[in-house]
Amino acid sequence: AGDEAVAILNHNKASAYLVPAQTYEKLMQIVDDYMLSNKVKERIEDTDELVEVNLDDL
Repeated sequence: AGDEAVAILNHNKASAYLVPAQTYEKLMQIVDDYMLSNKVKERIEDTDELVEVNLDDL
């Protein structure tokens, strides 16, 4: 199928999808970014561990 995704059907229901390696890698990057953003949101909401700093001290 070249650079296109292919659906494998079993009794007219998709049972598998075959995607090119580039597409799969892009999907995994999107999933990783999504998981990381959830972790960041979780840490932002947890204000117990916040530490106040002065930029001049850095």
